[in-house]
Amino acid sequence: MHSPLVFDNFVAPARLRPQIWRLILGIVLAIVVYLVWMAVMGLGLWAALGLDDLEAGLDSVGLGRTPLALVGLLFTFVGMALGAFAAVRWVHKRPVASLFGPRDLVLRDFAMGVGVFMLVAIPSSLIVLLLIDVTPGVAWSTWALFLPVALAGLLIQTGAEEILFRGYLQQQLAARFLSRWVWMALPSLLFGLVHYAPAEMGQSAWMLVFATGFFGLLLADLTARSGSIGLAWGLHFANNVVAMLIFTTGEALDGLAPFRLPFGPQDGGIMGWMVLMDVAGMLLVYALCRRMLRGR
Repeated sequence: MHSPLVFDNFVAPARLRPQIWRLILGIVLAIVVYLVWMAVMGLGLWAALGLDDLEAGLDSVGLGRTPLALVGLLFTFVGMALGAFAAVRWVHKRPVASLFGPRDLVLRDFAMGVGVFMLVAIPSSLIVLLLIDVTPGVAWSTWALFLPVALAGLLIQTGAEEILFRGYLQQQLAARFLSRWVWMALPSLLFGLVHYAPAEMGQSAWMLVFATGFFGLLLADLTARSGSIGLAWGLHFANNVVAMLIFTTGEALDGLAPFRLPFGPQDGGIMGWMVLMDVAGMLLVYALCRRMLRGR
């Protein structure tokens, strides 16, 4: 069970205005703000490329197949964060900082999440390099040049998703419903579904939804046990560093990965085994985080 005290403190600001109509209105407002931000970025792309090349530019950003396109894609998530901020500030009348939890706890748990994930991911990555015939991706000089801004983009992208799903939605649902199967499972289900991408993932699309939703469920539980989004954010950030800045299948989001795996989403059988291994890795990371939280 999660610690009632730390989770109650995390949810307390949401209990001031927990009405469902406010949550629905907040979600609508968050979507509108996100779409406005996307439109602003689209206008910027239009100004940079011109009308003739706009469609190709949008496709490139959507797939993240070049360093600039991938960075641009990551910065679209600024709109998601701004949307959640607008919802809590204007609809629920509570501070934006309440989405995160205590600042010191967020920073400490973020560092712990990154450290625990990398403790598992680094040996796993070395095994992949030894056992699988990977092919070169982006040049190391390009990778190093774009790395700082890419890491900043990943902080924004993962932070925005954690603010929305483990912050806003989990807090507001927990303020209204006692059942953890509402405030844990529903945001995790939505988290998985927003990653449904059949055009890029083909027959592996629903496997990705399952793996992402399961990851979201583990992050939701760790958020409840830790009392902030810091641990979930750190794990999510480290996961995406490996998935976007180290290895890729070459189908999408491969603009800055130096290694490409010799299979892709269309290889359903191999991807099934990869998802199972990914889930096993998630469970190991989750268990280590649970153990560290018990030691507090």
